[in-house]
Amino acid sequence: MTKKRAAILGSSGMIGQRFSHMLDGHPYFDVVAYCASDRSEGKRLSDIWKLPDIELNPSLGSKTITVTDAAALAKEGVEVVFSGLPSEVAGPVEDACAEAGLAVYSNASSHRTDPDTPILLPEINPDHLAAIEAQRQRRRKGGYIVTNANCSVTGLALGLKPLVDAFKFTDICVATYQALSGAGYPGVSSLDILGNVLPHIKSEEEKMGSEGRKILGGFSNGRFVDAPISIEASCARVATRDGHLEAVFIHHKDMPDADRIAKTLSEFRGRPQELGLPTAPLKPIIVRREQDRPQPKLDANAGEPARAKGMAVTVGRIRVGKDRLRFYLLVHNTIRGGAGGSVLNAELAYREGLI
Repeated sequence: MTKKRAAILGSSGMIGQRFSHMLDGHPYFDVVAYCASDRSEGKRLSDIWKLPDIELNPSLGSKTITVTDAAALAKEGVEVVFSGLPSEVAGPVEDACAEAGLAVYSNASSHRTDPDTPILLPEINPDHLAAIEAQRQRRRKGGYIVTNANCSVTGLALGLKPLVDAFKFTDICVATYQALSGAGYPGVSSLDILGNVLPHIKSEEEKMGSEGRKILGGFSNGRFVDAPISIEASCARVATRDGHLEAVFIHHKDMPDADRIAKTLSEFRGRPQELGLPTAPLKPIIVRREQDRPQPKLDANAGEPARAKGMAVTVGRIRVGKDRLRFYLLVHNTIRGGAGGSVLNAELAYREGLI
């Protein structure tokens, strides 16, 4: 297979650096441009590296950050753009790239509510890639935008998908305990978070419902159809570095027992596993039987093989009572819920002939 020439937007930020690491030596994509604002222009990635869990490859660290617009990227033969831009600036930049004929895989929220833009989670809704054709028809040069989900929604949707399909659950509540890296870098002030919990994250609770229904819904007759479910969320920021922990509560008549719930979750596989995509975890959902798991420190980086590290969702403490189910799930917010989600989206599109 011929590698596609790629660019990373926002390569000086945390998500951009996750992109840089996850795309280093990738079998489908060859990154030829690392782009950021003029504040970072001319710096090497090693000068601004912010990820303490990654031992920086010297050849990657030597890459120089440039400031390049959409027209220049297209002229240089770039076909795929991975956007780690902040949502407040991503919208027009991503639109310009798509108008220039580029395939944009975005971590930003700017286009998630667009009527022809999929919020893609390949294990859940690979059929939503059909929406790309509508975008190509309205853009002069056939480019398009695909987004991944909000980081908390990503974990929740993966945990819900097999259960909603098997048992038709519709009434879901969730409380999230979200890591500091979800606020970007430098994020929340240490004076605000040390010894503290912040019980409000702007727009997070609304996104849990709206994005979750779109992701778990269908695509029919050229439009997205929301899943008929209710998701009520309470979201808090806590003093962990990586990994969003979520307490899920589901009410349902004739609730199956805990063993059946665990079996349904652990046996779940999707299109990325069928295709053997490079960043796809062999098991997208890992069920832990210990009473004190999952934990961010122990489970945020779950997933095999090595390229899929951090791409699996971990579920534990499954408890069933009369008409109710409770469990915890954990998702790595900047990998599965961030850059890794977009990389997996692009891998699926590549294999399906859309790039």
